[in-house]
Amino acid sequence: MKQLFTAIFLAVFALCAPASGYAQEKAKTEAKAKQESKAKQDEKGASAAKSADKGADKQASDEVIDINTATAAQLMTLDGIGEARAAAIIKGRPYRGKNDLVDKKIVPGAVYEKIKEKMIARQAPAKK
Repeated sequence: MKQLFTAIFLAVFALCAPASGYAQEKAKTEAKAKQESKAKQDEKGASAAKSADKGADKQASDEVIDINTATAAQLMTLDGIGEARAAAIIKGRPYRGKNDLVDKKIVPGAVYEKIKEKMIARQAPAKK
């Protein structure tokens, strides 16, 4: 009886063991395929986001920025303007002309020469 039980146990084990190994292998393969698919989707999304960012940057660089009303983020799209200079520009408002940035020593002359065509200093409308 003990031998019969052992034989049945070994037979069942032999039948189940390869199946479970196959199932585990199949599960690993499916998981890897899902990961690769997700990675490809993430790459496509990142690529689309980069394209959109480039388009936004190009559009922002083509626009003339009013230094009297622009946000810090808008000012930082100008070449040579970082957080510190953007904050200094905002703090020094209002400007009568864009050359005030150099006159008030907020922006160096070399930086001003690169960005002067991309900015303007509009005046606030006169109060009645």
